[in-house]
Amino acid sequence: MRLSTLVLASASLLAAGAVELDPSTHHRLLLSGRPQVGLWKALLKEAEQSAQLAEQSHVVEQAQLTFTARPSKYKPYCFDQPLSHFDPAHNSTFCQRYWIDGSAYKPGGPIFLLDGGETSGANRIPFLETGILDILSNATNGIGIVLEHRYYGHSVPVPNLSTDNLRFLNNEEALEDSANFIRNFYPPAEVLKLDDPSSLHPKKTPWIYYGGSYAGARAAHMRVEYPDLVWGAIASSAVTHAQVNFPEYHDPIQQYGPEDCISALQSAVKTIDTLLDLPHPVPSVLKGMFGLEHLKDDADFAEVISSPLGYWQAQNWDPAVGSTGFQVFCDALTAGGAGSKVGLIRIPAEVVNYGKYIKGHVVSQCPESGKGPAEDIEDCFGSSDDEKFRDTDLSQTWRLWLFQVCTQWGYFMPAPLEGPSIVSSRLTLEHTAKICKQAFPAGKHFTVPPVPDVESVNARGDYAIEADRLAFIDGDRDPWRVMTPQSDLAPKRTSSVNKPVHLIFNAIHHYDENGLKRHSDEPARIRDVHELEKNFVQEWVAQFHEQKRSGQ
Repeated sequence: MRLSTLVLASASLLAAGAVELDPSTHHRLLLSGRPQVGLWKALLKEAEQSAQLAEQSHVVEQAQLTFTARPSKYKPYCFDQPLSHFDPAHNSTFCQRYWIDGSAYKPGGPIFLLDGGETSGANRIPFLETGILDILSNATNGIGIVLEHRYYGHSVPVPNLSTDNLRFLNNEEALEDSANFIRNFYPPAEVLKLDDPSSLHPKKTPWIYYGGSYAGARAAHMRVEYPDLVWGAIASSAVTHAQVNFPEYHDPIQQYGPEDCISALQSAVKTIDTLLDLPHPVPSVLKGMFGLEHLKDDADFAEVISSPLGYWQAQNWDPAVGSTGFQVFCDALTAGGAGSKVGLIRIPAEVVNYGKYIKGHVVSQCPESGKGPAEDIEDCFGSSDDEKFRDTDLSQTWRLWLFQVCTQWGYFMPAPLEGPSIVSSRLTLEHTAKICKQAFPAGKHFTVPPVPDVESVNARGDYAIEADRLAFIDGDRDPWRVMTPQSDLAPKRTSSVNKPVHLIFNAIHHYDENGLKRHSDEPARIRDVHELEKNFVQEWVAQFHEQKRSGQ
């Protein structure tokens, strides 16, 4: 499957005249901590072209699924947020977008706020239509809201994404955005007509916060830090533990991936590292098998060939939204066939197959600029030119999550220092982290720290974070589970209605967030987790009204 088939211009963004890369492509291009900026720009250009075609034909291609593009029935609304909640010198405001569904609401029903996290809020609209917001709202006569995160989508408070202008993109400001929204929310009259709009204030109506992944950590933080505003929270795949060096990301892939595929990949990587150690021309010939003979830095080469691993996280129980890319990669790797020779050195079939896959599925996406193959390859995949990371216009959305990584979250994903590996040893922590200095030179008002301040995250609760009516939902083979409260390194928890925990079997990243129009068609393990969530949320809502009646 070509990477270009993962480019999505969502119907809502098409209507607004904007395009973005879909979240799975976004993740893969940032997988090792370094965005492949040249390839990013090429794919973004292709997305723009796809959007133009879609506007003419009303068809958009997502992964291997073709569907009819249509405007969403949900339109975005604006909530005025200050640029800074803590610095009075910066009192300008920006439009924070949100989407709302009040069709299931009856007086007494709760409000479910879904945190948009590190992508456009428009990408979360399906969760209003058939996903977790739809499921919980219908079970409780509630209201569903998607709230877009500051700086993402169209909730952009600055004219460009320079280091200085990004300084307000941090956990403290973003958490206070959500708190300010909850304190001061009044529904649009065209969506919900209330005799007393103040009836939705958190003193009168239970607000329940939902988030997945980074937004899952935010859900947990909101429940703990704003207990007067957030009555309950569901933290799905919640990365409440931040860590600078994160080679463990690859462990679940090695543990749960197809055995023949993982064995072939481990063998190929071991051979690749051996060949890279040999004198010229062996390393150059090896890179040529991958279409990367013109890529100077071995670490850049290691990064490019690791990119298919991002497909693991892109899987989903629903084939309409998940990617089959990892299986396609495995099929290519294990296809058999003859090996090759470099002089007297035999190169096994799995390395030859690996090279064919990268050449056909990744390198082929590198645009032809007319400069020549060497210049094109370096422009797409090289890291030697700092200037290529310095564009700060608003289309450079790769800078957003990367800025959060470099300042507060870490999560650089190098190869492990020992043991079997599916990532080349050339992919070091130094290489994956150097993008921070390249992309974010010191500004007049802000300097990115030399090492991400992960303690600013972990001080909020880390592995041990807990509160009444705070649920943790995870997938057993999620590469991020080791960063969540259900990590094997975290204190063991016992599930209860008050503090639910659930590990979904054969699941990866926040598998509870999406749903089908007919929920009876969902796999049993997904129906089960949705039933669990409905049951404990109904109890939480009942507790709120009981306390309200008793005057507590």
